[in-house]
Amino acid sequence: MPKHLVDIDETALATAQAELGTSSMKETVNEALRRAGAGRDSKVREALDRLSRRQLPPREDAWR
Repeated sequence: MPKHLVDIDETALATAQAELGTSSMKETVNEALRRAGAGRDSKVREALDRLSRRQLPPREDAWR
């Protein structure tokens, strides 16, 4: 796993550790990132499903 040098708000880190029940900075950041991205797959799937159900005009009528 690559390492990244970042500035982290110590108060926000402590709050996140308490909320997530994590004990290290690495564990806290990784868990927060996992949770932040957790719903993305389902949101993308829903958006693609909505798009596939749309009735689009024929391509021949598209402006060129």
